[in-house]
Amino acid sequence: MTIQVFGHKSPDTDSTGSPIIWAWYLNEVKGTPARPVLLGEPNTEAAFMLKRWNLDKPQIVDGIEPGAPVVIVDTNNPAELPANINEADIQAIIDHHKLVGGLETRGPIDITIRPLACTATLMHDLIGDDMARMPDPIKGAMLTCILSDTLHYRSPTTTEHDKTVADALAADLGVDLAEYTAEMFAAKSDVSAFSDAELLRMDSKEYQIDGTKFRVSVLETTAPKVLLDRKARLMEAMSAVAAEDGVDQVLLFVVDILNEEATLLVPNDLVRAVADKSFGARTDTDVVVLPGVMSRKKQIIPNLKL
Repeated sequence: MTIQVFGHKSPDTDSTGSPIIWAWYLNEVKGTPARPVLLGEPNTEAAFMLKRWNLDKPQIVDGIEPGAPVVIVDTNNPAELPANINEADIQAIIDHHKLVGGLETRGPIDITIRPLACTATLMHDLIGDDMARMPDPIKGAMLTCILSDTLHYRSPTTTEHDKTVADALAADLGVDLAEYTAEMFAAKSDVSAFSDAELLRMDSKEYQIDGTKFRVSVLETTAPKVLLDRKARLMEAMSAVAAEDGVDQVLLFVVDILNEEATLLVPNDLVRAVADKSFGARTDTDVVVLPGVMSRKKQIIPNLKL
């Protein structure tokens, strides 16, 4: 059977590009039939990547057939995967997030989790000398994933190895990093076509604190005013999204890539308490600015408290 390779729900650039990279590797290097799939519509930056490198958008699937062979990338969290993921035949996990637990496999599998900013960087290392066989469009996807997850080296998750790999890929492809990331971030910042509910789900992950369930949403942008001008509507949509998704509260962080800060929307006292206890930020208004906060993985999720 053909192996399906996929990342998390609400796929960002890494969860769109890494399945493409690894499916190429399985097919062309290992001789194992594989195809990339997505668990949702890719975000605008990921869509830019597909168009820029002339890559086909992977099929979007609603679920996984029991017994289907799969490789999971860019997550190991069951909450970010199909509800029946433990009925699949999980063959490998390739990730750069903390180990959450809860996945069950049919036997021993390959698990690679490394403290890097991007799954694509990890894949570069696993592919090794066979990188020489990789076509430019796949290399372009790999570069885009790394630049996205590191916010062009601004994110505190960035390692020297991520930078070294991305710089080498850019040189190989003849890509000017400053120009290319400007195009990427412009695409990421263009959210005009999305509803308020879609924005709240676009780049979000579920997280629980002492029995209270949150959807932690992050919108990275070079034009934060465009999003903050929709502040009232976004806060109004939070209750509906929370109810539909079975969580208690949506937390929305608007990350200003250029000024390297996040703005947390504060619709009620619950979020106000989260801002105070998690970040030492007290506010009587409906927003709070968090200087230097750029990363959900390293700076937001680990600090959340009630």
